[in-house]
Amino acid sequence: MLKKEGTLTMSTSIRSIALYNTLTRKKETFVPRVVGQVSFYVCGVTVYDFSHLGHARAYVAFDCMRRYLQHCGYTVRFVQNFTDIDDKIIARAKENNESCDDLTLRFIDAYFQDMTALNVLPASLYPKATLYVDKMIHLIEGLIQKGAAYVSDSGDVCFSVEQFPDYGKLSKKILDELEVGTRVEVDSSKKSPMDFVLWKKAKPGEPVWDSPWGPGRPGWHIECSAMAIEELGESIDIHAGGEDLIFPHHENEIAQSECFTGKQFAKYWLHNGFVTIRNEKMSKSLKNFFTIRDVLKDWEGEVIRFFLLKVHYRSPVQFSYEGLEEAKQALTRLRNTLLTVPVTAPSAEYKSEFDALVAKFYEAMSDDFNYAEALGFLFEISKLIHVSQSGGAVLKELGQLLGLFYSGLEEASLSDEAQQLIDQRSDAKKAKDFGKADALRNELLTRFGIELKDTPQGVQWRRV
Repeated sequence: MLKKEGTLTMSTSIRSIALYNTLTRKKETFVPRVVGQVSFYVCGVTVYDFSHLGHARAYVAFDCMRRYLQHCGYTVRFVQNFTDIDDKIIARAKENNESCDDLTLRFIDAYFQDMTALNVLPASLYPKATLYVDKMIHLIEGLIQKGAAYVSDSGDVCFSVEQFPDYGKLSKKILDELEVGTRVEVDSSKKSPMDFVLWKKAKPGEPVWDSPWGPGRPGWHIECSAMAIEELGESIDIHAGGEDLIFPHHENEIAQSECFTGKQFAKYWLHNGFVTIRNEKMSKSLKNFFTIRDVLKDWEGEVIRFFLLKVHYRSPVQFSYEGLEEAKQALTRLRNTLLTVPVTAPSAEYKSEFDALVAKFYEAMSDDFNYAEALGFLFEISKLIHVSQSGGAVLKELGQLLGLFYSGLEEASLSDEAQQLIDQRSDAKKAKDFGKADALRNELLTRFGIELKDTPQGVQWRRV
């Protein structure tokens, strides 16, 4: 029988990882609050439409972080919320003449379909904002009692930014210099223009919940604080999201959470760069976005994932079809290595060379999750595999650590008939019946699209 696979078990241990903390604006050695355990919160999508490539960029990046932390021996509780109530959801539901629940459930299902196509691992938990309203009310009550929140003249409950002296420590914005009206809702009923809404007074035709301040619904910022605290605790290790969330969303999360608990909310803040089109951020508000499912019509999910990993997660990714084609070709080269060389452990002769490349791969991953550099070492490993005719298992395992090689390798299995023809050809060659061997080789190529290659290690094959 033709040998197709081998196995390799990579050693795993708690590794030293340096990550760039937006809070301190420098790389820091990652030290979790509890040894061996990581609490990881990611801001999820607002489910009123299909997810676009900007969302894909974020969730692929944080999925790789989670995979690597787990590979390095950490137990990771990874929580990613769904915002299933806000102004955009209400407006879209009215526009579609459907309930907010029907709208959000439909797009939650679509989100999971998209993430499956991109091989993003399921989170430990996906809390929905509407199921945590009681926790939000409790948090708001505590802020009012502490004098950090108040009921405005309009009936909304607002957070008083002046009551949090550290406001701006994440975004590095100075309160006096912030421009009102750009990303901050202007409301004359607020004590200060920078104050933000925690609870919105009910409006006709909108979903409402009862509260001590009358019927209404939560503001956006309070949602994540309530869900993160409830599911991960008052202090968490990592809080992550797109760089557009640094201000005001994450800044406001810090203010309200730390005023409520008196503790540091998150130790490390990680933010991914945008997907851009012609150097402009891809976003629904700018109407220059491509949905994930639109791109999936023409490109494999794994190609999209590879494309998003080619650039450091903190840098912008310039979207183009040319870039996707380059990613496809590069991924195909790696796949072909796994299809043309037996997927085995490295041979003894080349083990030290493989070990050196594996170490460099880990160094890149441990240096602020440098996926782009790590991908480069996969190609170096691929070259060594062809030279040594061994070590495919190394490439496969490291690639899968980046969430790759989950599709496009169907060729790694053969139908019984194709395998029989390969065996018959081997028998013909042993009997020195080269005419029959050539005929069988041609039959495999024409009927099954399988190309054979004779090597010192045996017969190898790939689909063409």
